[in-house]
Amino acid sequence: MPVADFPTNIHLDLLSHGLIPDPFIAKNEAAAQWVGEKAWIYRTSFTLSPTSLKSQQKAVLAFDGLDTYATVTLNGHVILKTQNMFLPERVDVTKLLKEEGDNDLIINFESAFLIGKKIQEDHPEHKWLCWNGHPSRLAVRKAQYHYGWDWGPTLLTCGPWRPIGLEIYETRIAHLSIKTDLDKLLTKAEVTVKADIEGPATKVRFHISLRGNPVAAETVTVEDSYATVSFQTKNPELWYPTGYGKQPLYFVTVTVFNEDVDCDVVQERFGIRRAEVVQEPLSGQKGKSFFFRINNIPIFCGGSNWIPIDSFIPRTDRRHYSELLSLLADGNQNMVRVWAGGIYEEPAFYSACDELGILVWQDFMFACGNYPAFPGFLASIEQEARANVKILRHHPSIVVWAGNNEDYQIMESERLDYDRSETRPARWLKSSFPARYIYEKLLVDVMDELAPDTYYHFGSPFGGDSTRDPCSGDIHQWNVWHEKQEKYQDYDKLSGRFVSEFGMQALPHIKTIDNFLSQGKNERFAQSSTMDFHNKAAGHERRLATYLVENIRYSFEPLEAYIYATQLIQAECLGSAFRQWRRQWQGPSKEFCGGALAWQLNDCWPGTSWAMVDYYLRPKLAYWVVKRELAPITVGMKRTGRVDAVEDDDLVETSSHGTVALWASNSSITSRQVEVEIKAWDLESGAEMYSTRRKEVELGSNRSIEIADFEVPTHQTHERRGDMVVVAAWITESGKQLARHVNWPEPLKYLPLQRANIQAELSADTRQLQLSTDVPVKGLSLEIEASVTIEDNCIDLVPGETVCVGVKNLYRKDGCRLKMRYLNHGEEQSINLMPC
Repeated sequence: MPVADFPTNIHLDLLSHGLIPDPFIAKNEAAAQWVGEKAWIYRTSFTLSPTSLKSQQKAVLAFDGLDTYATVTLNGHVILKTQNMFLPERVDVTKLLKEEGDNDLIINFESAFLIGKKIQEDHPEHKWLCWNGHPSRLAVRKAQYHYGWDWGPTLLTCGPWRPIGLEIYETRIAHLSIKTDLDKLLTKAEVTVKADIEGPATKVRFHISLRGNPVAAETVTVEDSYATVSFQTKNPELWYPTGYGKQPLYFVTVTVFNEDVDCDVVQERFGIRRAEVVQEPLSGQKGKSFFFRINNIPIFCGGSNWIPIDSFIPRTDRRHYSELLSLLADGNQNMVRVWAGGIYEEPAFYSACDELGILVWQDFMFACGNYPAFPGFLASIEQEARANVKILRHHPSIVVWAGNNEDYQIMESERLDYDRSETRPARWLKSSFPARYIYEKLLVDVMDELAPDTYYHFGSPFGGDSTRDPCSGDIHQWNVWHEKQEKYQDYDKLSGRFVSEFGMQALPHIKTIDNFLSQGKNERFAQSSTMDFHNKAAGHERRLATYLVENIRYSFEPLEAYIYATQLIQAECLGSAFRQWRRQWQGPSKEFCGGALAWQLNDCWPGTSWAMVDYYLRPKLAYWVVKRELAPITVGMKRTGRVDAVEDDDLVETSSHGTVALWASNSSITSRQVEVEIKAWDLESGAEMYSTRRKEVELGSNRSIEIADFEVPTHQTHERRGDMVVVAAWITESGKQLARHVNWPEPLKYLPLQRANIQAELSADTRQLQLSTDVPVKGLSLEIEASVTIEDNCIDLVPGETVCVGVKNLYRKDGCRLKMRYLNHGEEQSINLMPC
């Protein structure tokens, strides 16, 4: 049968021919499990024109990616056997090609699952320990999420997942390396470009340009099959993370000549920047910092973890990557972590990060397991590491590589051998944690040779006395959701020097759910078996229920109301984390928390997970709250309180007191003179009961500052009830609002939130939605028809204020429908928006 497209994999081809049901719909994933246990054959034929292959030329078949165990034959000759999905291969087939007639190319893919199981059975001496998926995955160099994870399906696919090409040439540029060295003053840069040449060549011309304008050029002689040139550049245009500057990308064009005949041309982009990971003693706290400094600017990294955008990567395209990463950048996130259980991402991913100014934390592909270290396995891993570091090292966005995800935590939890005082790598191989050799020897050597200027981290998390040490390295903070199931309001007590994972689950958009329920509409309720099937996290029912029941009133019906409840909890959780950890970024020698990366940005299939943006790129409410908390300037509050007993004649009453801590965060590199306004309202009546303004407050550059601690105001009708008061704060500069935040008594489930009279109007130019209310409103969810984009959501409203939300792509003069929902009044309201 013909393939549907190319590159491809077996599930996509079976799906296109109707031989398996869509595994993303209903419970069809189960019906596709047999596919991963079979062998599959791909074949094609091609012909050469009489002038295709000249006498001095070479013909090479280039396989950018074969998943995973493949035997390749050409015209009956075995030319390649593969066992690593991440390793590109090149085979000289000059002598095997037919100049007349068909050339037959056959690729036989064996079952990676069955081969992995056989390897596991053959090595009982190894401790095959892992979280998620079958333990045999540890023996296979294949995307580990294919085996199933706690957010995605088990779909053990195979096939030619990346391009295959026939290259005919006499001379080519085999590889291009670009190294930039920027001095500490940021005034001079040296750019060194090396071209590795295959075939006869006499000279190479190097040309560097910026926005089409020449910067430098030089032609050098080829010696020992390579040519190298260094350019000195004064006052170069520097590449900055989003929010700190622009992202100029230089082009280097390299042309190789044999005598005076140009034989091959390669072009690559690069950026000039200085990137450091700073681990230094802190003032007032033990341990060391862990933060990134780019072009001498300390950066608080707020962002997300990235998983593959589909279970079937071949059907993704550049537009999909661009849209998702644009959402990340538009959401004020400046870092993304490429998680270790997926893939070394597609070129479109890294190109988009370079263009958008997104810093990349890049993992090597080892996740949640105790990997073996057999000699042949190590050789394949070294080839994989060398190949992918060489492919990716020129990207200015990549600022750190990490050896694995949570493999050191596996070691700790299973009490495997790990003696830091033992420094002989050969001894590591004989221990019950042999993969230490991979992370602390093999990958170290690869990085030292191929990318010595990029920081290498043994694993994530890693640092200090253990992987949970909050005072060194990075941590994964899963005491919310997993482990102790702490309250998300207490994230300030659960901090680390850099928090590279944390999160909360939420259901996706109702349209996403309706899509995967399309073959079972009778399953359209929160506790249906299909809904559970599309949530792969063990214990998700009780974990999510815990955070819901502790914090808000909610119901399972209608399903849309339950979706709203879960998304509001996720939004509150992530907002609390970013707000409180950013508070701990307090300036030089006080970078107590250097960054936080939420788990996770995206999904690989439609389901319930920790994602902020679902499979169909529909943002959940948390996306918008995180966007506000990572804005250049924010204001935050935290309420603490106590309950006292008050004797009144023969009765004992309770009196709720409390204080509010108020702070602001400024990520810009300039100080700002601002005004701070604070107001408070009675929750039941909506009456304003407190108002104060502080003028000329200085927000120091690139830090958080404490502004005030004050008693929670009380109203005469609730003089002992600070838990009936909502407080809001604004930061303004020359009359322009820079930030706002509304603080609520918690838990929210106790609050007598009133039905609000919400006014929603479109501006005359239809570019703004203007919102106001008569009583405090928590978590206002907005939805406009699909063609229209709104620029904020999950908004808290207070009386006397008009909140303006940007609107894009609304061109109709007759307006559009707006759907609204808010806490304690979960029924959806719908109004027709008309321009003022």
